[in-house]
Amino acid sequence: MKIGVISDTHLREPDERLLAIVRKHFHDAELILHAGDLVDLRVLDAFGDKDVIAVCGNMDSSRIEDEIPAKRVLQVGRFRIGLIHGWGSPLDLEDRIRSEFDDVDCIVYGHSHYPANHIREGILFFNPGTACDRRHSISNTVGVLDVGEDAITGRIIAIDEG
Repeated sequence: MKIGVISDTHLREPDERLLAIVRKHFHDAELILHAGDLVDLRVLDAFGDKDVIAVCGNMDSSRIEDEIPAKRVLQVGRFRIGLIHGWGSPLDLEDRIRSEFDDVDCIVYGHSHYPANHIREGILFFNPGTACDRRHSISNTVGVLDVGEDAITGRIIAIDEG
């Protein structure tokens, strides 16, 4: 199963750049995970009829907080995936989010705007980075999780600027 992973879109509505990202990188994804900081629920319209599972982030409105939980655990095949945005300083962020989950194989998170794709203590920590936010001088990225029968692996994808 291919899962598209995105975070920190920081948009009030889908723009052409986000729609192009979805067309190019998520067209064949069976599921989309959004790790928070949508800013507005209309952002989810960018994914069309695809199944989207999202969590709210620290920049999301109270309306989003009312409709979308702060964390989730989903079962994909034999794997349990924790989904959370994150909070506070990027320093020790993974320690804080790890304490939020028991018995997961992967933790998908956002908040830092920096991509991560590594195994720590037997858990895949996966942050797709920021897809659309240009406030910092970091490259925009998204991610893909590939879930097979025996493994879950991640890929970080740099968004073309041209």
